[in-house]
Amino acid sequence: MSKKTVYVLFGGRSGEHEVSVRSAASVMKALDRDKYTVVPVAISSEGRWIRGLSPDSILTGEAGSVRSQSGKDTVFLPADPGFRKLVALNGSGSGLPDQEIDVVVPVLHGTYGEDGTVQGLLELANVPYVGSGVLGSALGMDKVMMKKVLAYHGIPQPRFVSCLRGELEKDPIRIADMVERELGYPCFIKPANLGSSVGISKAHDRRELLAGMTDAATYDRKVIVEEFIDAREVEVSVLGNDDPAASLPGEIIPLKEFYDYEAKYVDGLSQLKIPADLPEETVERLRVLAVQVFRALECSGLSRVDFFLLKKDGSVMVNEINTLPGFTDLSMYPKLWEVTGIPYSQLLDRLIDLAIERHREKNRNKTTYKLS
Repeated sequence: MSKKTVYVLFGGRSGEHEVSVRSAASVMKALDRDKYTVVPVAISSEGRWIRGLSPDSILTGEAGSVRSQSGKDTVFLPADPGFRKLVALNGSGSGLPDQEIDVVVPVLHGTYGEDGTVQGLLELANVPYVGSGVLGSALGMDKVMMKKVLAYHGIPQPRFVSCLRGELEKDPIRIADMVERELGYPCFIKPANLGSSVGISKAHDRRELLAGMTDAATYDRKVIVEEFIDAREVEVSVLGNDDPAASLPGEIIPLKEFYDYEAKYVDGLSQLKIPADLPEETVERLRVLAVQVFRALECSGLSRVDFFLLKKDGSVMVNEINTLPGFTDLSMYPKLWEVTGIPYSQLLDRLIDLAIERHREKNRNKTTYKLS
């Protein structure tokens, strides 16, 4: 069997750029070279695509940061469904492989990668790719729209309010009054379109609320504020397309006030309990609900669904979904599948197969219509 040519996209124009580099390093290491020809493509913080710059070389400092570069390795993907190759910006194509792209693994977190934008380009180019399509990615990225869709499906979740950056800048007192009236304190403030706990803060009073919202608004034009839930934090991984399956749940035990960016990726001030110590009926409830969320948002390939397990009565609420969850050595998504029975490298094999399966199914659609 011939090898598949797999392109790994990482970096990107996002506050989660560095997390993406770490995830990509793990993915590159785990992809079976007997099955795949693997080509790394770094995306700079300015959005430029750089072929051949490996995540390991960035993490070790050998290549410096992912930065804008010129020359033969700066490339782009044409939106031409009959081409399916990268093109050098200088037009020479020097050093680029002759093989067509068989599948793309977008190891991208946050804006311009997890939000449907890259997915749209890959759709135009007719290239198979791992993960959800444009709609599922966009809904999963925008926490406000995600919560509105989940509310339509009757899925339990915390109360929330949202505002635009322009509204906050124009009348912060009105926004603070709304939050206090609808939610009270403490509450959590988040950029609506970001993950990895970037820009998230917890407010105990109006001063912290306004400071947190101002900070969140530097990362996104839309800010969401959620009520505080006294709960255990539990996560479930989902895998599949039309017939998705859910992993065993895992629990995050933060040793700080909440599970922020540093706790996830820097100082290790959190514990992961995998699998979570939960009653069998709660485990089943979480797995069923995770699949319901996945389907409600029209996701495919993979997602991680985050839950609150209320301490007062053990009931379950959905916090959010991540359609391209972290794949670092500390990440919950692959760890949960490992304890459920799918090792890391096999998980990547399955995700690539799902990408090709979804692409094949979508290409069954007619794109022309002949009037009778």
